[in-house]
Amino acid sequence: MKEFDVTITETLKRTVTVYAETQHEAEEQAEFEWDKGIHVLDSGDFVGSNFQAVAEREKRIDALLVEPLKPPQHIQLSTELADLQKAVGGLIECINIFDDPVVIIANEEGKLNNLPLNRGIYDADNELHDIIAGTFLVVGEGDEDFESLTPELQDKYEKHFEKPEKFYSLAGSIIAQKIDIAKDKDIIKKPDMER
Repeated sequence: MKEFDVTITETLKRTVTVYAETQHEAEEQAEFEWDKGIHVLDSGDFVGSNFQAVAEREKRIDALLVEPLKPPQHIQLSTELADLQKAVGGLIECINIFDDPVVIIANEEGKLNNLPLNRGIYDADNELHDIIAGTFLVVGEGDEDFESLTPELQDKYEKHFEKPEKFYSLAGSIIAQKIDIAKDKDIIKKPDMER
């Protein structure tokens, strides 16, 4: 559902009698009397209304931005497709894996484009099911569109994705290692060297 700003114009109209030498003077006299509150138009003078959609309002939502090797950040962004694609660096895919009304918006081609591995997706038994490559968003799931995360869901998923992960291949299996940012600074590249 889109949001629009709509200007509502109501028209009030009343004819008053004034005494003057010319039409121009009559109009000035009526304006002077109206300005002084002699003629106050009210609902009885209502003659019509007009509704004009001025502009479509850009819908902005509260979300979490999760980048590789960084803690999640609270952000506000537009739900326009171009803005979501910009946030994740490419075409988007939606991942619905949680019982809560939240959606992960990730780069659809993250693995194909060799983006840095970011966070693991775990099943109910805490087994690694998949890995999201590249930056992703966590947003609320609405009936027709993405919604803001509630403060409770923001806190919950900020904790869920709090620790960045590094991934290793060992004996044919992928191992995920959670990183404590404060302790493992040597594992994490400096932000200005990441790009």
